[in-house]
Amino acid sequence: MSNVKVQGNASGTGTFTIAAPNTNADSTLTLPVNSGTLGFAGVPQAGATKTGSYTLAVSDVGQLIQVGTGGSITIPDATFSTGDIVSIFNNTTGSITITCTITTAYISGIDADDATVTLLTRGVCSVLFISGTVCVITGSVTT
Repeated sequence: MSNVKVQGNASGTGTFTIAAPNTNADSTLTLPVNSGTLGFAGVPQAGATKTGSYTLAVSDVGQLIQVGTGGSITIPDATFSTGDIVSIFNNTTGSITITCTITTAYISGIDADDATVTLLTRGVCSVLFISGTVCVITGSVTT
């Protein structure tokens, strides 16, 4: 873990500051904890709204990709790790195409590999990476 600042004593109590990945903010945790939250309180948007063709990147993990005024999304192969998740929101009046160049892409609940899926208007989907070459897409999608 990088960027960890520890203030406290050998008993494990005190204040711990942790630099959160993919953000410019730190999280502070004081131990012992009676209650508290560590992590994102919401899903941050990854950069500006996409208006053209966009390929998902590792920096998008845990974030929201918003598509506006048209555009398309590509899921690349051999890029992500097991457990990575990216959410996509289609903020247009029409459907958008998600191209799956990843080796195997399933729609949740369907046992078929899809090369492309359609994200419906104002629809949201999440892409869960089972491995670098397999993902499952769940949400407002069709084939």
